[in-house]
Amino acid sequence: MQKSVWNIYKTFFKIGTILLGGGYVILPLLQSEIVDKKGWANSEDIVEYFALSQSLPGIIAANISIFVGYKLQGVRGALAAITGVITPAFLAIVLIANILSELVAKHSIQSIFSGVAVGVVILVLLTVKEMWGKSLVDNFTRIVFLISMVLACLKISPVLIILGSIFAGIIYRSFKDNDISSADI
Repeated sequence: MQKSVWNIYKTFFKIGTILLGGGYVILPLLQSEIVDKKGWANSEDIVEYFALSQSLPGIIAANISIFVGYKLQGVRGALAAITGVITPAFLAIVLIANILSELVAKHSIQSIFSGVAVGVVILVLLTVKEMWGKSLVDNFTRIVFLISMVLACLKISPVLIILGSIFAGIIYRSFKDNDISSADI
């Protein structure tokens, strides 16, 4: 079969439509469609692209489709392949979102979500209770906790609070390690 951009898109659309279970499922689908049926690549290429796709951040199916599409038609092939493989998932999400938006508007569903919200709060509190004794072990951790709580109440970004806590821990540990090594001398 011809390696046109349209054929690449259609092939990867088909793969994206039957791709269930994540990126690991794509390997046999690619073997069947790209190697066996179309002869666009060999098994070794597909396995190599799969290994490369696993080492990159992102969705394995999207990554491998870019590699295969690029091999077939360069940048245009890569764009056709990635668009083809993600289009079915995008359409499914849009369809499900429309259905869910209608369901969420119902009073009975809102009551269920209210109950779930209470359950989530309880689970968070149980997690805090479980981790409390394991996390606040000395005065330093108590001080970091109190400062973090104040910053959170001031609506400082949690990312900044976490990064600040990490740096405080690193600095504290380096001073503590220096005190221990000086005492050994």
